[in-house]
Amino acid sequence: MAVLCAAGLAGAQTAPVQPMGTTFGFAPLPPNPNATPGQIIDEVKAGVLAHDVGFLGHHIEHGPDVNLEMLFTSPDFLSIIGSPRPHIGGDINTAGATSDGFFGLTWGISLIQNLFQPDDYVFATGSLGGAVHDGYELSAPDGHKRLGSPVLFRESAEIGYQITPTISVSAILDHISNANLAPRNAGITSAGARVGVKF
Repeated sequence: MAVLCAAGLAGAQTAPVQPMGTTFGFAPLPPNPNATPGQIIDEVKAGVLAHDVGFLGHHIEHGPDVNLEMLFTSPDFLSIIGSPRPHIGGDINTAGATSDGFFGLTWGISLIQNLFQPDDYVFATGSLGGAVHDGYELSAPDGHKRLGSPVLFRESAEIGYQITPTISVSAILDHISNANLAPRNAGITSAGARVGVKF
């Protein structure tokens, strides 16, 4: 009996550890591994977007945008709507076209886990909020859009890859418009790539 137990223990000790396999399916985003109690800033993202790509509207304005966004730790009271992260950010147009500052809430899910290595994942996020801009409202010179109102709605969709627990890369599409609540509603849709860093 003792010999059998010893053999069993020896076998258990030498058995190879199986790597965690890739899994598919919707799951909540993993928590920030660097987060500390009371932490306010969760993540910062920066990237470059093609301005006014013509999706959901006509392509009139030009020039790349520098995109900057700060996402905050979701406060407890937002758990009732899925714990979105509040965000603020801006799209700075480098060719003198419309720039904007934006704010709102961002929801996220993990789609594929452990794709290339343990703890990496493919994620998708969506956001809703508002934006203020420095563009034109009811009349505009050539090469600029008539956005209709100084405050607009903003939505975004993003898909990305969390390379490490703190670094991600992603592609994003964002759109600002007034949802036809003003006499003019040209809208601007921009698309590009970003890098994210969690704190």
